[in-house]
Amino acid sequence: MADEIILHHYDASPFSEKVRLLLGLNGLAWRSVIQPTIMPKPDLLPLTGGYRRIPVLQIGADVFCDTQVILAEIAARAGGEPLAGADWAVNLWADRLFFQASVPIIFGEIEVPRAFIEDREKLSGRPFDAAAMQAAGAPMRGQWRAQAAWIEAALAHADYLGGARPGLADIAAYMNVWFLAGAVPRIAETLMAGMPRLAAWRARIAAIGHGERREMTPAEALAAARGAEPAGTARHDPADPLGLAPGAPVRVMADDYGRDPIDGRLVAANPERVVLAREDAGLGRLHLHFPRAGYLVTGR
Repeated sequence: MADEIILHHYDASPFSEKVRLLLGLNGLAWRSVIQPTIMPKPDLLPLTGGYRRIPVLQIGADVFCDTQVILAEIAARAGGEPLAGADWAVNLWADRLFFQASVPIIFGEIEVPRAFIEDREKLSGRPFDAAAMQAAGAPMRGQWRAQAAWIEAALAHADYLGGARPGLADIAAYMNVWFLAGAVPRIAETLMAGMPRLAAWRARIAAIGHGERREMTPAEALAAARGAEPAGTARHDPADPLGLAPGAPVRVMADDYGRDPIDGRLVAANPERVVLAREDAGLGRLHLHFPRAGYLVTGR
């Protein structure tokens, strides 16, 4: 089906867990394509033009890169209210500050394969120093618990961060709780000790589930892109600060890590996203969607 939701992910990915939970929250059916945790990713890069981060969402010949634009697209297709503006701030906090506290705690404790270390060094452009992470892990535990306490305090008068119903803020904040608890459960339980509201909330979010998941092979996903045309529904804002018209050559890259430049022709730019078109020799015309916050867009 041309409008099938296809998620390229792997099960241990914390960023993918956010997406899986939003799919579950909206009761959506989706296809699961498991991608490698490290390079090479021969069945992903033809879709993305070189973007290698996980997850990636695909709907026919439209490819959505980064959880920010993926979550927005899922919410739009679910037909409900748009995701709340303030929740995006919570999402950015969870992706960056809270996640940065989680990483040294986890990777300072677990044994990391050499291939994974080398891959993440290329992704981040920085050394993956396990000894430094272990040294940083102790002080970061205090920071992690402080941020967990924000969740505990925010739940004082409601079951969810936004009130009576779960939303993006809950899913975003839960990501790091899920990540830490899955990787180093004893440490996670210690850091969340004495936070009963957080514990109850954590169980409620986990119970949301992942919707209706059905597996799909990477080859089937590529065939779905090959047999489709981009939807072309993105709105272009003529007042966009880029000052570029549709059709102009552009380059997009993340502003934090995994800064592989993606080149194409501008389809649309607006405050929420930038869409570029590119031609792949084996797949044909694709539209790639990136969020504006957290990404650099330049003309070429």
